Amino acid sequence: MTNNFRPVVFFDSGIGGLTVLREARVVMPERHFVYVVDDEGFPYGAWEEEALRGRLFALFDRIVKKYNPPLCVIACNTASTLAINDLRAAFPDCSFVGTVPAIKPAAEHTISGLVSILATPGTVRRAYTRDLIAAHAAWCSVRLVGSERLAGFAEDYLRGKMVDSEAVGAEILPCFVEQDRKHTDIIVLACTHYPFLINLFRKFAPWPVDWLDPAEAIAKRARSLLPPCDDEIEPGEDIACFTSGQVDFATRRLFHGFGFKCHGPV
Repeated sequence: MTNNFRPVVFFDSGIGGLTVLREARVVMPERHFVYVVDDEGFPYGAWEEEALRGRLFALFDRIVKKYNPPLCVIACNTASTLAINDLRAAFPDCSFVGTVPAIKPAAEHTISGLVSILATPGTVRRAYTRDLIAAHAAWCSVRLVGSERLAGFAEDYLRGKMVDSEAVGAEILPCFVEQDRKHTDIIVLACTHYPFLINLFRKFAPWPVDWLDPAEAIAKRARSLLPPCDDEIEPGEDIACFTSGQVDFATRRLFHGFGFKCHGPV
């Protein structure tokens, strides 16, 4: 089996990983993709750590055996901060690229020194996140904001459902800090769902900030870890799999728009 036939796997609890996938298509158009949605386990933010870790290992055992991917992109901050190092150890023949809060570039680019991390509750409480802050942003004042609702809002928005825009605005307001006549100037989007709501975020922001979306950097990192493809693109299709085995019309239409054919569970 050549590298062209071995698809790159994208994994997320929902559809937020499409923000990273669309960047990956730009930097590696010759590749084929399998997008695995753990919709049965969505949302991850409220899971107990050990239960979620066990679920992730079981899922990736099936994913790696079925698709033999050269690389998996875990397009989910909660799963990445919890289990990526353990997954790398468990599946050494597959490279893993995680999605972790972009704290280092935020600390490098902030002028005011006031940075907020907008994430799920699971990512906010993870020791991995706090270690990143200690290692790369010790000089900054970093506020961690865990939202229980934004990922769900993004899922609804992408499926064409009505979203309470004022409720979205209320979720982001804790990110904005005024301190010693300085203001938050960078907000890290530490959930792959959130870039889909960026227009609403900007609408309700009390002042302009830089919204830091790491999707492009993640895609480039993934590209750098892949072996080269043959010059000629081989036939194949991009598929999306859902752990629930159930795909409603709106979701099927959404993934069709991204060029995916929806299949059953892994």
